[in-house]
Amino acid sequence: MNRAIRIPIKRYFTRCFKRDLVSGLTVGVVSLPLAMAFAIASGVKPEYGIYTTIIAACLVALLGGTKFQVSGPTGAFIPILLSIVLTYGYENLLVAGFLSGLLLIAMGLLGMGSLIKFIPRSVTIGFTAGIAVTIFTGQIVNFLGLSGVERHESFIATMRDIGAHLYTANIYSVITASICLAVILITPRFFPRLPGALIGILVSTAVTTIFYPHEVTTIASAFGGIPSGLPQLIIPEVSIDKIEQLFQPALTIAILGAIESLLSAVVADGMAGTQHNSNKELIGQGIANLVSPLFGGIPATGAIARTATNIKTGAATRYSVVISGIFVFFTLLLLAPYAGLIPLSSMAPVLMLVSYNMSEHQAFADIVRVRTFSSVVLLISFVLTVFVNLTIAVEVGLLLAMMLFVKRMSEITAVKPVVFDRSSNLIEVVDDEVPEEYSCPQISIYSIDGPLFFGAAQMFSQSVMKMINYEPSIIILRMSKVSIIDITGENHLRKIIERLRIRKITVLIAGLQGQPKKKLETTGLYDDIGENHFFPHTINAIDYAMKQIDTRHCSRCQKDVFQQCVLAGKIQHGADKSSK
Repeated sequence: MNRAIRIPIKRYFTRCFKRDLVSGLTVGVVSLPLAMAFAIASGVKPEYGIYTTIIAACLVALLGGTKFQVSGPTGAFIPILLSIVLTYGYENLLVAGFLSGLLLIAMGLLGMGSLIKFIPRSVTIGFTAGIAVTIFTGQIVNFLGLSGVERHESFIATMRDIGAHLYTANIYSVITASICLAVILITPRFFPRLPGALIGILVSTAVTTIFYPHEVTTIASAFGGIPSGLPQLIIPEVSIDKIEQLFQPALTIAILGAIESLLSAVVADGMAGTQHNSNKELIGQGIANLVSPLFGGIPATGAIARTATNIKTGAATRYSVVISGIFVFFTLLLLAPYAGLIPLSSMAPVLMLVSYNMSEHQAFADIVRVRTFSSVVLLISFVLTVFVNLTIAVEVGLLLAMMLFVKRMSEITAVKPVVFDRSSNLIEVVDDEVPEEYSCPQISIYSIDGPLFFGAAQMFSQSVMKMINYEPSIIILRMSKVSIIDITGENHLRKIIERLRIRKITVLIAGLQGQPKKKLETTGLYDDIGENHFFPHTINAIDYAMKQIDTRHCSRCQKDVFQQCVLAGKIQHGADKSSK
């Protein structure tokens, strides 16, 4: 048994550890400045971002459903976290984070991981572009070193306050931020393997410390430095009132976290050739967000840029992410006092570039240029994120996403008349108008394509009743292409059949299978129609129908041009192979 344990461990250290170590250290170096920057921008102390990075990286790596996912604080959360801090306070942010963890776990257990993937790109880009604008404008204060500016939840109030305090700009802060920005932009060209953000912060901090140490606001002067010890255990006070008060923000955190984590997982799969487990990933993210608030941490999610860095630097296993968390932990213990020297103006360009990279401005412009309903959804999501708040934007965005989905699904549901051509083969009439020489006054056939759900049920009902502009004896509904029927679709189908019965018209159904058949059986409509009126193939329904009518009284059947009813009775099963 011991040998069975030692062999994998030995194999790991000989084949994978070196690669994981290099990737883990690189990711840790990249994560450290971002953790502090995201925490400060969210309205909390920088060490809370570091705690979150350590906890989320380790827990999600070990318990999540993605092999190379790197989790931690991200820019997407900044507006909602800042809003919670300003409205409810830091202690309640911990409660909201804890609740979001529970919601993420519930999403995973309920199998909602696959559903979140279907949120339209127009909605997600609208969110991210709005978040990017909020982050960018929020860093103007630190970039310019403005004083006396209060933090507001409202974008308009923030911009108004910034404009009113432009005269307080600090030239030393501008110099520091400019140096950091320049280094970040130049570093990839000459040293592509080095993290530009960290180098920029180190260089600008060194310049500040040497030449004008007391002229700019630093982490130490703003937050009292970063403690080098272990975080204390914090038990958030959760009550019914707080749950009711914070459920909406917590749901927003959970939805955003799920979207970003799974989007990052998809990117990782494309880069590494892996396949993630969506629901397991949500559970892992949920556990991380349950634990993080216990140590003062803020909500975390999958980080696309850090995950990509992990893969690009050659990570072999998920333990590379654990190594990155351990590196950040020991860096906190050993170098925390020196982090207090970092100017806030050095953090500003880091976040500004993060916001620019996450904005997807090119995709934004492409969708707007198309001028479709998706463009409207994009702009509404963007405007609400910037000018109202992210919570409302998420709710409205998801509602618009559902409307967009319903609209597109209803468009693919079609009802078409079916006739026989001169070779006795069934064909669908595209323009819905059956030429008189091809129609039969006693038997009508209609093909139903697409799902019969609440979005398409009304259209289905109207289309069928509109087409029946005469009184046939029998109507055959070909339903082999109906993939799903919900309770609304079943109700409309029931009403159609009841209205046709009043007109003494018999309804036969061909090709019904799978979920639609089970739905009709469950609701009792199957028995109401009668089992003898259901047929596996259209030809079986036609054979049955021919036995129920008298072709001698059908004048059109005597025509030489197209004796449809007579031909129908002679058709062999091979003539209707194309459709059930």
